[in-house]
Amino acid sequence: MVKYWPCKQGMSLNHEVAHLFAYIKQKFNGSLSNRTNDNLYIDILNNSVKYRLFSIILVELEILILDLIELNLSIKTIKRLNYKILYDLIQKVVAHFLVEFHVNNYPIILIKGQQYSYLQIILAEYKWLLESLLIYLVFGSMYIDDDIFVFDPKYTPVNHIAILLENLVIQVSNLVIFMILENLKSLSNIAIFLKNNQLCNVSYISIRSLAVFRNSLICQNWIYLYIIQPKYIYSSRYKVWLISSKGLVTKYIYVDRLDDFIKLSRPKLILVALIELQDLVIPQFEKFLLIFIKLILYILVNVFGNGIVIFIRIIRLVIDNWLK
Repeated sequence: MVKYWPCKQGMSLNHEVAHLFAYIKQKFNGSLSNRTNDNLYIDILNNSVKYRLFSIILVELEILILDLIELNLSIKTIKRLNYKILYDLIQKVVAHFLVEFHVNNYPIILIKGQQYSYLQIILAEYKWLLESLLIYLVFGSMYIDDDIFVFDPKYTPVNHIAILLENLVIQVSNLVIFMILENLKSLSNIAIFLKNNQLCNVSYISIRSLAVFRNSLICQNWIYLYIIQPKYIYSSRYKVWLISSKGLVTKYIYVDRLDDFIKLSRPKLILVALIELQDLVIPQFEKFLLIFIKLILYILVNVFGNGIVIFIRIIRLVIDNWLK
């Protein structure tokens, strides 16, 4: 039986939030290895460090929710301050993470630069990363806009909130490690930081492996920003990261991305037009190619078939004449 998220504030909502956080925290005990073909910045960490980082994010999110309730902010204000709330959450998680691992000699400055493809990806999707989740956790499902997701807000499955929360934990942890690595700048500094603080996954011990890892992420982020993300926006899809029994996996959920589509730059809109053209042209081209191949085969079969028959008849006539 499908269990639905509470519609409004009250004891029922408080109970569900507490139960959800406990459920997600329990999932951290399993494998946290990346089981997808996409790289994450947190892949550089070992499983134990990932567990502690994920736990820190849950703690800071709990504090954030309590602060929002205490400040009695309206939904309109939360939507307006959504980016700042996310920024502050990342800042607090970074500080908490460094304290947790007794790292005091690495001052971290949060990066806001547009030159990073990864940050541009986040800026295009931060609304889906935190805003809806906060409304669910603080106010209840009935305050979500009707056209954002595929179901009636009053009948929002609990599993949907769990998906949003797991995605937030993984993506914020990824942002935190990205910020730390970019502050360290050089590969040698990154290697020293990881080894000295015993954070490193054994796959990334050498500077060469770190260089390959970093370059693959830069390339992946560029492709996602200019090719994959516009396609998802056009298709009203949002990629979420989840914790499965085998490790970290990705799924796709429907969201209304009309506002995101309107904000697409001209090169990205051209790409969307090419995708539309591809959807129109390729099926027709495939049909034409299939008919053309059948025609060629028909001609070949008939020409060679008749040619072989004539050739056999000629040979028989030659043999008959020779025997006479």
